Amino acid sequence: MSAHEHSAITDVVQLYIDGSRDGDADKLRQAFHENAWMYGSVAGQRQDVPIREFFEQSRSHPADVDGTYEARIVSVQQAGDAATSTLEETGYWGTLSFTDYFSLSRIDGTWKIVNKTFAHTGGELPLREP
Repeated sequence: MSAHEHSAITDVVQLYIDGSRDGDADKLRQAFHENAWMYGSVAGQRQDVPIREFFEQSRSHPADVDGTYEARIVSVQQAGDAATSTLEETGYWGTLSFTDYFSLSRIDGTWKIVNKTFAHTGGELPLREP
């Protein structure tokens, strides 16, 4: 993978990070393909939804409620017009940790996240959603 391709892919994942952290649905829309889906569960509750539902959730409940949210890209792989990236998140809503797996596709020359699958790796849901 060239440095240019790596940067283009991580830039898209960074849009996800910034959009989630700040509740910025416009950045999330830039990162995701409009028909993307998200799959995973938190505290036994499945979150298998069209990504548009995640945009609204992020807008009303940004990840960084108390300044503790952090996200780190731990891997990027690419072959032709397909790529994957793994992200580690901590401090989501102050208490939650996740590992996110993104599938990306280069469509008309632009990288887009086409799928987000996540694992809840730590922390408890706040007593009420932030």
